[in-house]
Amino acid sequence: ITLCPNVPIYWTNRALCHRKRNDWQRVEEDCRKAIQLDHNSVKAHYYLGLALLQKEQYAEGVRELEKALDLGRGANPGSYMVEEIWEELAKAKYLEWEHESTRRSWELQNLKESCELALKEKHMLDSSQMEGLVDENSMSLLKQLEAVDEVFMKAAEDDTPTEVPDHLCCKITLDIFRDPVITPSGVTYERAVILDHLQKVGNFDPITREPLYTSQLVPNLAIKEAVHAFLDRHGWAYMID
Repeated sequence: ITLCPNVPIYWTNRALCHRKRNDWQRVEEDCRKAIQLDHNSVKAHYYLGLALLQKEQYAEGVRELEKALDLGRGANPGSYMVEEIWEELAKAKYLEWEHESTRRSWELQNLKESCELALKEKHMLDSSQMEGLVDENSMSLLKQLEAVDEVFMKAAEDDTPTEVPDHLCCKITLDIFRDPVITPSGVTYERAVILDHLQKVGNFDPITREPLYTSQLVPNLAIKEAVHAFLDRHGWAYMID
């Protein structure tokens, strides 16, 4: 670095050494220098994202990981680093969701208890003023409490893990899409998975068995947007088994 300070890979290599020593401040410094020299350095954005997450700067850290992922997919979509970046990004997104989900759950529970208490107090006041109609008033309270319970259960649905819709999952891995591509026959696959199939098994669609070549794969932007929208609402789906 002293002799050739304008070579970005030297800075990212040193950042990797700092990473192994858990010296995240120096990782950040070296990565920012590397990015000044090369805005498209996958490793620089990746290591910087990790450093920022370690410093609990989650929003900026996630942005750097997303930048690294986009650059990595463009350079070599099937590389091990793309998979590694995705796993770190998914982990960060899941932790972010978990934190927000806990906060929302606590707020909803407090609000629900306040609503129930207000209804019960109103019931007691009404009962004292409605002699002979106690049973009718009690039934009304039960119905109101059931309605409140239903409303708050509905409000918590987005934070309740369920099944990811089939159309958002790869036909081969059955995992939620990360970088979906569509074939001429209309089947959508995870890019890295179908590329691996074409390279190791043969040039044909694994489902339709029709001839298929890498040049025929096209990004499925509609599914990609649908996946992003689903993950924005259901952060639990970032969980990696």
